[in-house]
Amino acid sequence: MTRPPQETRAAARGEIVRSLIEKRARRYVIDWDSVYLDRDRTIDFMGEEGRVYGTPFLVRDIEQTCRQLLLQYADPGEDSVGMEIAVRHLAPTLLGMDVEITAKVTAVDGRKIAFEVTAKDELEPISAGTHTRFVVDKAKTYERLKAKAAKRDSRGH
Repeated sequence: MTRPPQETRAAARGEIVRSLIEKRARRYVIDWDSVYLDRDRTIDFMGEEGRVYGTPFLVRDIEQTCRQLLLQYADPGEDSVGMEIAVRHLAPTLLGMDVEITAKVTAVDGRKIAFEVTAKDELEPISAGTHTRFVVDKAKTYERLKAKAAKRDSRGH
C-alpha cells in the first residue's frame, strides 16, 4: 500500500479511512436517500409505460454519491475522478420512486479509494457493485488537460 508523506492531510485522511474500515464504523457509510426518480433519470425508448431508471443515470448517481463522500475529507483544491466501475442493474425502478444509494469505503491505496456500492428503491434492491475513484489536485489536472488539448490542437484537429 502506498502511503503519503507524514504530516499531510492526505496521510491523515488515509489513517481516518483505514481506521473506519478496520472498526467497520457505520459512520463511514453514506446513504444518499434523496434520489427521486424523475423523467431525466429514465429511459424513453420503451415508451411512457416503460419509463424506468436508466443504467447510465444509476451509474452517474453512484459516482456522485462516492464523490460527495470523498469531498468531506478532501483538501481545498482536491476532488476525485472515477477510474473504474462495475455494477449490476438488478431490477427496474419506476418513475416517481425514491432510491437510496449506499457507498462504503473498502480500501485505500494512497489517492486510490475503492467502494462497495448498493442501491435500492422503495421495494427492492436494484443494484450492487464496486467503484474506484482517484483523488486529484484540480490545478495539476487542469494543467494536464491544457497540455493534452495543446497536443491535440497542434495536430490540426
